[in-house]
Amino acid sequence: MFILPVIPYPAINPVLISIGPFAIRWYALAYIFGIIAGWFYARAIIASARLWGEAAPFTVFDFDDFVVWITLGIILGGRIGYVLFYNLAHFASHPSEIFQIWNGGMSFHGGVVGCMIAVIAFARLRHIPILSLADVTCAVAPIGLFLGRLANFVNGELWGRPTDVPWAMIFPHGGPLPRHPSQLYEAALEGVLLFVVLGLTVRASALKRPGLVTAIFAIGYGVARSLCEFFREPDIQLGFLFGSGWLTMGMLLCIPLILAGLVLLIFVGMRKPEIKSKDA
Repeated sequence: MFILPVIPYPAINPVLISIGPFAIRWYALAYIFGIIAGWFYARAIIASARLWGEAAPFTVFDFDDFVVWITLGIILGGRIGYVLFYNLAHFASHPSEIFQIWNGGMSFHGGVVGCMIAVIAFARLRHIPILSLADVTCAVAPIGLFLGRLANFVNGELWGRPTDVPWAMIFPHGGPLPRHPSQLYEAALEGVLLFVVLGLTVRASALKRPGLVTAIFAIGYGVARSLCEFFREPDIQLGFLFGSGWLTMGMLLCIPLILAGLVLLIFVGMRKPEIKSKDA
């Protein structure tokens, strides 16, 4: 039996400022501030020789240039991933909507692919270690994940499954039943907890083993996201996959991510801790 939610849903306007046909949305600001905050944190990591054991294998100025690449990777990969994984039939019928990213619709797993391409391409262009660049990128990624999930909450989207827990909420477009605020669960696990874990890992000299931070990020995010999927309502156009009653697209896409993280973790464990300067 469902009870009324104790915590009312804070109906925040998704649009912060609107001037004529132009609007500044919290969703867009989450991406902007996530990238900027991650950029500054990455610069601090790169500049700290203590974390690397010696000078980092690339400079803060390299990362400054890389920010443009990673931004394109996040946006293009996230959008293409959403189109392909979550709503291909709809976008095939309405192709013009593919470019309307201000209306939401981004896939984390698609963004991962976009970021991988950006990391590999940039690292090869600048002749810097791919895994070390990936480590810094992954260390700062939870900042954007946290802000992105908060933006999902503000938009009243990606809500949870019906529940009678005292902190359940009735979302504006989620029907009359109280639901899990699953966006906040994801913000806590994929954002705050993963940020802390990776931060402690970096402080424990993980950067001396290129690929270790990346491996922990892949495994940590995959596990956190899969757990949250048990509380999140599956996308209406997909539902539960294969008639399972529990498997969602988010869980399915996390399987290769976790496996890749485990393989990388084994690979890193077989190598000696070593880091070389870019000028060495």
